[in-house]
Amino acid sequence: MEQENHPNVTNVALNVTGMAGLSLAKALKSPNALGSPWQVYGTARRPEPSWFPSSIVDKCITFDATNTDDTHDKLAHIANKVTHVFWVAIQVRENEEANAAMLTNVLNVLKSGPTSQLSHITLQTGTQHYMGPVHDLAHSAHLIPHGPPFIEDLPRLSYPNFYYALEDLVASHAPSLTYSVHRSSIIIGASSRSMYNALLTMAVYATICRHESMAFRFPGTHYTWEHFCDMSDTRVLAKQHIWAAVTEKAKKQAFNCTNGDVFTWKSFWKVLCEIFNVEFVPFDEAEEFDFVGMMEAKGKVWDEIVEKYGLYKTQLNEICCFVAIKNVLHFGFQHVCSMNESREFGLFGYAD
Repeated sequence: MEQENHPNVTNVALNVTGMAGLSLAKALKSPNALGSPWQVYGTARRPEPSWFPSSIVDKCITFDATNTDDTHDKLAHIANKVTHVFWVAIQVRENEEANAAMLTNVLNVLKSGPTSQLSHITLQTGTQHYMGPVHDLAHSAHLIPHGPPFIEDLPRLSYPNFYYALEDLVASHAPSLTYSVHRSSIIIGASSRSMYNALLTMAVYATICRHESMAFRFPGTHYTWEHFCDMSDTRVLAKQHIWAAVTEKAKKQAFNCTNGDVFTWKSFWKVLCEIFNVEFVPFDEAEEFDFVGMMEAKGKVWDEIVEKYGLYKTQLNEICCFVAIKNVLHFGFQHVCSMNESREFGLFGYAD
């Protein structure tokens, strides 16, 4: 039952059943959550998978945010209830207009009418804000990113970036709505179908190597093997989202969000080897191999592993991001974000 004089929040992220959305829903339903109690409307483009714990949302709504009519039909009945939007949805392969259109469609419904309760938007973007289109081969050859550590007040780069369009969109709704921007690093978390879950990709790669008695070789460069990188645990992201949504001084601010530590891939590779019981192979630049081609051909091998161990049935191309991982492991710069701004504003989340 809804309680009076408490905020009711809806999570309108299209991937609420994916990495960031799942952790966010869990965090919102925690009795210790800031602004608690929350009512959570989980949303997704596809029906929730069978493993998804439906108890962490009050209702799950399936709709296509790229479709104006479908968005209106599915969200109109809660337009007078929603007070906060947690936007963690992107169409990575689409352009700036497509991503802005999705959020515009949602806001047009939730802001319509005299009884609208919408007050705040938390927008999750990422470190491509500082790096530019690193996954776009048409631009990456001549890409000049900002130097690390990445800090929030660095100027925008002169490359196409749908994150910029989304930031401009939420800012355009001020002062009628407040907002906060959350720039995550490489996101890791629990998910069964997030193509950009870097940790899940590494886990699948290690599992296939063990299954086929293959060497678990590092598919990157000597530079990334030796230099620093950081990541964003979805649980840390969720805490920052909620904190900014209910903390007045965090409004109209952009915050990096990482685990608060850094690592080298060389040290992390040893940890993966221990966890997945595969032999550690020191990096050898002379043994460069076609990581993407090799792994994209392992669909049937993954099916065998799923069947052998009774795993949740997934398709390899649904859960892995071999091209994206290869790009990350070929960066010519250290991927490190400053967390000073969050700390200065009073948030001290951390994950190892």
